[in-house]
Amino acid sequence: WKAKATMPHFARLVCEVHRLFSTPMASTLDSVSWLYGDIDGGDGDFGGDEEREVDDATERRFDNKDSVILLIDCSLPMFQSAGDEGGCCFELCIKCAKSVLMNKIISSDKDLVGIVFFGTEKDKNGSDFKNIYVLQDLDQPDAQRILELERMLEDQDFRKFKRDFGHSTAFSLSDVLWCCSIIFSNSPQKIGHKRVLLFTNTDDPHANDRTKQRQAKKKAEDMLNLGIEVDIMHLNPPDGKFDFSLFYQDVLMVPDEEVLAQYPDPVDKFDELLTRVRGKDHKRRAMMRIPFNLGGGVEMAIGVYTLVRSQGKSSHIWLNSRTNEEVRSQTKHFCEDTGTALMPTDIKKTQEVGGQRVIFETDEVKSMKTFGKPGLQLLGFKPRSHAKMHHHIKPANFIYPDDMLIKGSVQLFTALLKGMLDRQVVAICRLISRSGSAPIFVALLPQAEELDDRNIQVAPPGFHVIYLPFADDLRKLKYGEAQKANQEQIEKAKEVIKKLTFKFQSENFENPALQKHFKILEA
Repeated sequence: WKAKATMPHFARLVCEVHRLFSTPMASTLDSVSWLYGDIDGGDGDFGGDEEREVDDATERRFDNKDSVILLIDCSLPMFQSAGDEGGCCFELCIKCAKSVLMNKIISSDKDLVGIVFFGTEKDKNGSDFKNIYVLQDLDQPDAQRILELERMLEDQDFRKFKRDFGHSTAFSLSDVLWCCSIIFSNSPQKIGHKRVLLFTNTDDPHANDRTKQRQAKKKAEDMLNLGIEVDIMHLNPPDGKFDFSLFYQDVLMVPDEEVLAQYPDPVDKFDELLTRVRGKDHKRRAMMRIPFNLGGGVEMAIGVYTLVRSQGKSSHIWLNSRTNEEVRSQTKHFCEDTGTALMPTDIKKTQEVGGQRVIFETDEVKSMKTFGKPGLQLLGFKPRSHAKMHHHIKPANFIYPDDMLIKGSVQLFTALLKGMLDRQVVAICRLISRSGSAPIFVALLPQAEELDDRNIQVAPPGFHVIYLPFADDLRKLKYGEAQKANQEQIEKAKEVIKKLTFKFQSENFENPALQKHFKILEA
């Protein structure tokens, strides 16, 4: 991995980046890729404190609770039969809402979820909006909320629903979005990320009312300015066609027809709907947000994400055996000789060298661990064939651009990605993940966006961060001489392998230990 950054090669790529930066891209990453390319960063710490960016400006995004409102259309078209599963679109939405609540209880029980119906004859909300019914206010999921949805699913042909809620087309989508905005603002809890998922199979709810159309588009723009994301989970309508351009293109502020064509097709199956909702509902937490320096004063901001990590059980809580109240643990240090309690300023660190203890102050230890500011520094490029499987020392990460820290990062990132894909090269970089971290060499492996036959993203565009070993990490093992097999034994082995070969993907199987644990909690 001797990265040789020859100036002609580097200069050509930088020129190509600037050329691509100034010309329109065939597939812009700042549109559909970032709308539907949500990375499921998971919950909690990513690899421990040593891998987290501790800068306050970065961490303040994740201190608060995430929140989502499931906004479900209750007009008559939603209750017509949909797809091959026999149920209606509304039934699919309730099943999906139930699944979201159950997943939240297990994975992120501190997050807030709300369920709002619109297009109902009756209304129930704090602002007296007509045809809007707040079924479950924004709060942490619990068993009672799930049971309420289960009882609704047990209602045959939703006859009780029609009696208790009714149907109406007199609603105003502007009022619906306004009601969601008020729910977020009235929440007593501190909210970080805010998102509204709108479920409907009607592509033009205000076809004959231009005033309501204009009001809805303006309210969607206001919510975006307030930091509230609105995403549509469109289902298959009775006629099988959902035309975004009639109404929702302006509501979602889709820039042009080319980007609009990349939106997923309407869904008519529960699994497809649940997959799309999970892609939107899951958090996108970055391990770190750092600058990416390309050299020559060219810099962009990136977020480093974890695509795959081991899923563990929820942590237990210590309780007082008498009162059943939660207890809080404290750690104190005592002097071994005198037994007195020590303050943090009284504690120093030592290293034994040559039989003597060398004492270090806290500032000295901190300066010894400092190798520079956190960031990713481009060193050069190597052909893609130089990336070897045996250089794997830890799970790879994935990087996305971050326009919130440095404007124009998405466009520059797009240009670099396309240039490296065209040239079939990998970038060799030096990574300092946070203050006090040791530098490590990484290879950036480019990946193009992949969509399935329904325009759903299966692979996001970006770079895999491959961690490279140092010379000290490579080991030379001595193998003893092994007895060689004869040709007859080799042929027999081929027959055994051929008969036992089958298609296997580990991601198709759930962890039985975790499933047993969650089933016990659910019961």
